[in-house]
Amino acid sequence: MAFSSLKKRLGALAATAAVASLALTGCAPAAEESSDFGELSVQLSWIKNAEFAGEYFADSNGYYADAGFSSVNLIAGPTATTAAVLSGDVLVGLSDAVAVTPVILEEGAPLKIIGATYQKNPFTILSLKDGANIQTAQDLVGKKIGVQAGGNETLFDALLAANGIDPTSVTKVPVEYDPAPLVNGEVDGFLAYVTNESITVANLGFEVTNLLFADNGLPFVAEAFVVTQDSIDNNRAALKAFLYATAKGWYDAVANSDEGARLAVEVYGKDLGLDIAKEKQQSAAQNELLVVTDETKANGLFTISTDLQGQNIATLASAGYTISAEQLFDLSLLAEVYEEHPELLK
Repeated sequence: MAFSSLKKRLGALAATAAVASLALTGCAPAAEESSDFGELSVQLSWIKNAEFAGEYFADSNGYYADAGFSSVNLIAGPTATTAAVLSGDVLVGLSDAVAVTPVILEEGAPLKIIGATYQKNPFTILSLKDGANIQTAQDLVGKKIGVQAGGNETLFDALLAANGIDPTSVTKVPVEYDPAPLVNGEVDGFLAYVTNESITVANLGFEVTNLLFADNGLPFVAEAFVVTQDSIDNNRAALKAFLYATAKGWYDAVANSDEGARLAVEVYGKDLGLDIAKEKQQSAAQNELLVVTDETKANGLFTISTDLQGQNIATLASAGYTISAEQLFDLSLLAEVYEEHPELLK
């Protein structure tokens, strides 16, 4: 069985008439139209599947060009996103709060999150309903859980800590990013994405159970926009142009999840052999579960409210990282974008 589209992880809303009719075809203000920011390079967190539908819309519909970028380079992952951002090879990298924080604290890296596509992280312990059927955190005790090396181990350990589970009571089995060990019965659970591997396994004919991290003590944002402090200080206009154009793209993606899947399969990920049916499922599910919330409906996509920032800080504390919201987040650029472009909120 082929699992080429499965995601390495550390992690359908039907469009309302208002979103569907949102007028997003207008260009940026004259000052932005005359800007020339050069090439926009963005480090994606994973392969070019439907996960980045909004970025595809922003590129294919010319929003990045309208915002002042001469060309667009969406770089497929997985890779060390923070390293790519720090090196200056990319303007923006997509990652999550749990992956970025250790780099800030342990390496003194001048990084900030300026917004997040996924308001609710999609990490899950995936199990088979006819197998271990892991429904609660306490169900992890005595089980064999497939966990990928690196950041995912940190994340899994944080899940155990947040739920008061002794790590020695759970057997952590090293796996790659293919859930075959779960399907084959080699592990009881598998660290996965609810919008990716969970769908893939279900499409193989298995009934699945998901233990969502976000609902079990570890809420944090994912597909977050990570930039350097230097870019905030000295390249602010380009970052705001990126946020503006990407927001327009994601409003399109929310309004038409099937088209987002098509762009992944036929255009941006055309060499990956992606399954259109599965990509449509993922595109719709991420909109419903992760991208659109009551807060983003009120305040705009990518917004990380003060309350959500606090939840992130508490999650990081569970993982052993003490950091303040001011050290990790800078939402001032996004606030300016929505103040300057109130049409995005209609």
